[in-house]
Amino acid sequence: MSVFDRLRLDGKRALVTGGSRGLGREMALAFASAGADLVLVGRTRESLDKTAADIRALGRDVATVVADMGDPPVCEAACQAALATGQIDILVNNVGSRQVAEPIESASLETWRRLIDFNLTSCFLATKLIGGPMLQRGWGRIINIASMSAWVVLPGIGGRHYEAAKAAVLQFTRATASDWASRGVTVNAICPGLFMTEPNQRWKREKPEMMQTFLDAIPVGDAGAPEDLGPLAVYLASEASRYMTGAALVIDGGYTLR
Repeated sequence: MSVFDRLRLDGKRALVTGGSRGLGREMALAFASAGADLVLVGRTRESLDKTAADIRALGRDVATVVADMGDPPVCEAACQAALATGQIDILVNNVGSRQVAEPIESASLETWRRLIDFNLTSCFLATKLIGGPMLQRGWGRIINIASMSAWVVLPGIGGRHYEAAKAAVLQFTRATASDWASRGVTVNAICPGLFMTEPNQRWKREKPEMMQTFLDAIPVGDAGAPEDLGPLAVYLASEASRYMTGAALVIDGGYTLR
């Protein structure tokens, strides 16, 4: 089998949460390009339909589930709905964002709990519900999208629920990988840096000076494009990564080197 053959995902089916926009969309399209069929979970029907159409244009099948994964009962129901569409071999726990940038001293407990559920609890629930059948079959790939914010603190932003949740995602990744390594399911994390998704494009328009400060701190000299993440996700989803589990792969243009 050639190197490129080992990266193929023919006959596999991948579930991507937050899969209709930004990094989730690009990973889903990359999986489809590598031969996988998809299940996408997202909050809006319009964006899900658009991404689903683009996947079908690549010749792959796709199912969609409309759900807010930050609401635990809704998250559980979405996972069950996804499982009802057929076997899932690959899970990408991609959903998550900072959303609220309040300083610690003024952040409410309600906001903290809601966003911890969004960024962390959703990862646990999907891993439990989608990963369980993988264990029974003896093969699976789970990819948790953490952040470089699990390693470093971005100054002057607020919303520290995000750093806390993403650091917890990393240790959850390692613990689950340890528990499941002998059972055929690998669990790895990707830690993206600054990627020009829609929220960051808006941030660049609204706070150009702050954005430029971050850009100046990236050794490669620019932010990442969402499609830069796809090849790494394909590697972690494929047979090529069979000997890698519990890893945290940073893709940030060198920002965390500073």
